[in-house]
Amino acid sequence: MTEVTTGAANPHEDTPAADPAEPQAGTSTADPADPADPAGPPGDTPAADPHDDSPATVRLRPLTLVDEGEDEVLVGDPATGEFITIPKVGGVVIEALRRGATTDEAAAEAEEFAGEPVDVPSFVDTLRELGFLDEGQESAPVRSAPVQGSRWLTGVRQERVRPFFGRVAWSLYTACAVFALAVFVLWPALFPDPATDAFIVDDIGLGSLILIPLALVAAAIHELGHWLAARALDLPARFGMDRRMVFLLVFETDLTQVWTVERRKRYGPLLAGLALDAVLLAVPLAGRLLIETGVWSAPGLLDAALATWIYVKLTGMLWQCMIFLRTDLYAVVVNALGCRNLWHVSSLMLRRSVGRLSPDGAAELADAHPADVRAGRWFRWVRLLGAALTLAWAGFFLAPFAWEMARWAADGLGDGPATGSFWWALLCTAVYLTPFVLPAALSVREHARRITARA
Repeated sequence: MTEVTTGAANPHEDTPAADPAEPQAGTSTADPADPADPAGPPGDTPAADPHDDSPATVRLRPLTLVDEGEDEVLVGDPATGEFITIPKVGGVVIEALRRGATTDEAAAEAEEFAGEPVDVPSFVDTLRELGFLDEGQESAPVRSAPVQGSRWLTGVRQERVRPFFGRVAWSLYTACAVFALAVFVLWPALFPDPATDAFIVDDIGLGSLILIPLALVAAAIHELGHWLAARALDLPARFGMDRRMVFLLVFETDLTQVWTVERRKRYGPLLAGLALDAVLLAVPLAGRLLIETGVWSAPGLLDAALATWIYVKLTGMLWQCMIFLRTDLYAVVVNALGCRNLWHVSSLMLRRSVGRLSPDGAAELADAHPADVRAGRWFRWVRLLGAALTLAWAGFFLAPFAWEMARWAADGLGDGPATGSFWWALLCTAVYLTPFVLPAALSVREHARRITARA
């Protein structure tokens, strides 16, 4: 799931889960409006030799089928991470073919289920186009981020991590979140002040560099939470990097495999990153509370380190609450509402609102899943409001830090290249800006490629 973002050198934001909330992944879904045609229009490749009159059997890849309500099932190939929704009659056909039934036998079962004839050869053609037939093809996962692992990661055994995501564990995570909220309400002095808490030491340049490994550790733990929760369900995942809002570098965990389990079980992997964040916010916050109330006389450097960690964690956790940026909670909302492609549908509805929807976009919107249309009516306005909320978040958590860093850098660079302070300021500034410049450069390059492709 999804998503702000800390790159290797961006100390300010936490890392989102990849967006597992929309299973279509660029593929076409079957037409749910016609139960007698589970696959929509036929493909170009015949399901069997047209000169062979004998009933054909079809070899399928190891597909999964998950009920998605009364009328649909979610079918997909876990090896590639491709999932689509189809009417339940399509699931009947797939179940029959998996048992070794011929296409005629599968058609008979589907007709009995639907109460009318079903075009199974066309459905098989669509399965072939989606890569769901076993025809000796490679089964590499579909890439969903510019930088991403090429294999699904397992590693940890299910029984070893399951206790960390049981009812007792989730009660603990919830208690940590409630405790942190209560502390901020009752002791507002402990709420992070980015202008000071972002720097562990008085040297602002050194403090900014120390933030980098802290942010990496915070990012790793967050993403590790997603992966471990997936392993608790015996599901693999993979890690990657992407960008958001042109200039923000993102760490991602691809949780596409959650589509192989029923809907209620998906929440654990989607929320696990925030769950571990809650623990790692509550523990240092408890330490600072003891210091604030005079119970603990801790060294000043330790107090500063706790304050910096709280700043890093809280900044990322609040970002994850911004559903309009495809963060972890966005994936939770999509799963709860049963949406299929909410982000794209809401984008089309926004374009329609301002009169810039193309004919192709209008056709897409007309065929959109009803759940996406219902949610898109309000989610499009949430996305617009989100721009202001994002600016407010950046203004409070990032701007003070950036201002202090800019003032410090200007003083150092003003001393001239003959001084050590000049080169120290230049080094620290370059390291700090790299994670912002790199994604922006990638965005410019991709935009140039699109322009070239259109020409």
